[in-house]
Amino acid sequence: MSVEKNTLHPRNLHRSRYDFPELIQTSPELEKYVAENPYGDLSVNFSDPEAVKMLNKALLMHFYGLKEWDIPANYLCPPIPGRADYIHYLADLLAALNGGEVPRGKQIKILDIGTGANCIYPIIGHQVYGWSFTGTDIDKKAIHSAENIAALNPVLQHDLNFRLQHYPSAIFKGIFKPGELFDLTLCNPPFHASAEEALAGSRRKVQNLSKGKKTVPVLNFGGQQSELWCKGGELEFVRNMVAESKEYANQCCMFSSLVSKSANLPPLYAALERAGATRVETVSMSQGQKQSRFLAWTFLNDTELDNWRLKRLAKKS
Repeated sequence: MSVEKNTLHPRNLHRSRYDFPELIQTSPELEKYVAENPYGDLSVNFSDPEAVKMLNKALLMHFYGLKEWDIPANYLCPPIPGRADYIHYLADLLAALNGGEVPRGKQIKILDIGTGANCIYPIIGHQVYGWSFTGTDIDKKAIHSAENIAALNPVLQHDLNFRLQHYPSAIFKGIFKPGELFDLTLCNPPFHASAEEALAGSRRKVQNLSKGKKTVPVLNFGGQQSELWCKGGELEFVRNMVAESKEYANQCCMFSSLVSKSANLPPLYAALERAGATRVETVSMSQGQKQSRFLAWTFLNDTELDNWRLKRLAKKS
């Protein structure tokens, strides 16, 4: 009998414990990484980057219908259940603007800031809700990887596109085209403020996962600078996002970003007030012991939000 992870969103496909025999049947290359843990349960060694990558591939093939998925060496390989939670809670936000019904179909346009080489958010959002995605990144190799994933999977290739951000210090500038509309933006911002801080955090993570048996000097099982750290860390990145979002207030219904540190919320609320956001929501999420959250905001008033719903969200694909 599978134990349900009831802290995850009710629509999250990963609420049950991993069924490794089923995953191996979908993706046979996972098998060599699966073994019994000290509790007698099948598992993988989560301190082994290759094992984590193979588990991700199996999950994406089994639950989301992919045929191929891979990422370059030393790029971030994120845990899929938590990424799926963000997508499902964003769907709830759009549903709240749409009479309680989650808008589905490719007419719903989502902008993923920092999509990364793994392309996880576009994969989940498209395969669960049918949304179209534009993914951005400042890393050419990450963009190439995401494009390759979409190209190798017919279910994705027509509704996912990617744009290189040519201004490394910008977020929306150079990405929004004149007159282009997005229903939602999402972002998993760089967490750390320096490479040293990122490396120290990754070492702690590896030690915890390996029960202190070894220390591996890797950055979060991969992870490039742009994925893990930036000057000023998460707070400065999201604060800049808030300031820039005002320039595109009429081109996007809702902006959003994950906020890992709860201590960053008060200064971000102040930034949103200064920017003139008309509605701000903080959505809490929980993945087992881990607590997380995201901020969402809009500059549209009630009448404009209602008009947006009628013109875009209420349309059927």
